[in-house]
Amino acid sequence: MTPFGAKVRTLRTERTLTLKAMAKDLEISEAYLSSLEHGYRGRPSEALVVQVCEYFNLIWDDYEEMHRLAALSHPKVTVDTSGLTPTHTELANTLAEKIRGLSDQDAAAILARLRGDLF
Repeated sequence: MTPFGAKVRTLRTERTLTLKAMAKDLEISEAYLSSLEHGYRGRPSEALVVQVCEYFNLIWDDYEEMHRLAALSHPKVTVDTSGLTPTHTELANTLAEKIRGLSDQDAAAILARLRGDLF
């Protein structure tokens, strides 16, 4: 699941909307919306992010948050370490190799550290 997909699903279920109803309202297929929510589709288009924000009547901070989440929602990430140190390359490859084995708690701790929350 991607950050954007998880947020869309939360907003939809909080408002007791069915996948079918939301897809119809947004004029997209149920299959696409389901794939987006479950992280099987890549980053949504800017137009779709705006459409979702307007659909849920999101304003200011929530609107910006949805755009931030969408930008971070590509399920197949490529990390270019060319020109960096061998340590950087090892870090990228080790993370790619081990990420599926991380608990959500461990992933959140690593993310917080990388964001600078735990220095």
